[in-house]
Amino acid sequence: MIPMPALRPWIADVTLMRPDSALPLVHLPDAATALVYRRTGARDGDLRVIGPRSRASYHPGKELPMCIRARLRPGAARPVFGVPVSELRDQAVPLTDLWGDRAARLEHRLNELTAPDPILRGIEDALLGCLHNGADSRDLLLRQAVESLSTTSDRVAALARRLSVSERHLRDAFTDRVGLSPKHFARIQRVRTVLAQAGSAKWAEVASEAGYYDQSHMTADFHTLMGASPAAFRAGRLPATTPCAQPPAAP
Repeated sequence: MIPMPALRPWIADVTLMRPDSALPLVHLPDAATALVYRRTGARDGDLRVIGPRSRASYHPGKELPMCIRARLRPGAARPVFGVPVSELRDQAVPLTDLWGDRAARLEHRLNELTAPDPILRGIEDALLGCLHNGADSRDLLLRQAVESLSTTSDRVAALARRLSVSERHLRDAFTDRVGLSPKHFARIQRVRTVLAQAGSAKWAEVASEAGYYDQSHMTADFHTLMGASPAAFRAGRLPATTPCAQPPAAP
């Protein structure tokens, strides 16, 4: 699914999912915050905010008629949901807890629809109303920092100097608007690079491309965030599942 052009600076991607109870739910580490609409019955559904995930989690499969997930780019969630994103970290929060009656009315409108595209348009219209003021200086700073930590091996101190801010200012901005420290954000981006490139080259080459010192560094970091080695995860040897209500342990 493709988000409307006006939201592309704020939305990383939109995915239509139909979960299958026969397959485990694998939630990867993710610096993005997502808004998820879950259709649970013919005219029943709810909206949940999925905060940034500091590490992977594995849950028993469940069957739902439809899920639509809009992943907000790191930094976009703060103006949308009105709370420090650190409060959403490793949490799944009903949108009604953050928006109150406005969320309840939106859920009611979406539950009256049947096709995915109109449901997505309804979600996008609600998000657009939260982002109409445009970007401020903090957004621009954060976008530069996110881009750098996603594509280079910059250390936080060097990045702060290059952006002409203090390390503390950069950490505070990330905690408030991304929900993670800059260091942990970079770790997640590296692990997701490994996941994207697994199988395309030898592990040592993947480690180098992802910005690790060597393969052993990659394997240790990957295991910390994923609960399995890169080779085991790629082979489908996953950690045991836990109920969704049980939060992941701190990294």
